[in-house]
Amino acid sequence: MIRITDLRHRLLDIPDLRVDSRHIAVIGPNGSGKTTLLTVCSGIEEPGRGTVRLLGRPPSAVKVGWVGEFPDRTLLFSRVYDEIASTPRFRHRPCRETDERVRAAAGTVGIPHLLDAKVSALSGGEKALVALAAACAGDPEVLVLDEADSHLDGATAERVGRVVQEATAAHVLWCTQSMDTAARADYLLFMEGGVVRHHGTPEEVFARLEETCFYPTMWRVRR
Repeated sequence: MIRITDLRHRLLDIPDLRVDSRHIAVIGPNGSGKTTLLTVCSGIEEPGRGTVRLLGRPPSAVKVGWVGEFPDRTLLFSRVYDEIASTPRFRHRPCRETDERVRAAAGTVGIPHLLDAKVSALSGGEKALVALAAACAGDPEVLVLDEADSHLDGATAERVGRVVQEATAAHVLWCTQSMDTAARADYLLFMEGGVVRHHGTPEEVFARLEETCFYPTMWRVRR
């Protein structure tokens, strides 16, 4: 379960929120607090007031995998293999286990052929896949993606979506600008002005957004 109580941080104002669902999409206009919510839930930021619990624990006590919108800002190593291996190494996993995790994660996202490549030589889409593989290699309990699909071509975005759906994490928290992607989640949070304005299943939330730009295109087509 993800539980937020009396959260006041920057523009966020979330008195009480409990979500049991596995795949949670966060949507809303720019500047609504989506990224801030994700950074607090992932432990990157400490809330000024209130508590956040993932699986009954503070984020700092949970294995969280983070994939951001701009991989260039988070990729640290020059070689793809070393980037994907970074989380197991930081957690002092044995060399053999680390190697197995790296190769499994690279295979899952479809980039085993890039393991010896230089990160600087990769395309933007390839860097996004490396960041996702690095997050998965850490065997996260909670996987957090902050608009990781925003600058990807259709095929790469589809691959990211498939990997996320098949991830073994207990929760996937995904901020996305794609309403068609959000419609495939188990649960939606619609944020506006730092407040969770609507939350529930995609059917429940999008029913309130039918006359807005946040209604999924594929749902309009099928009506």
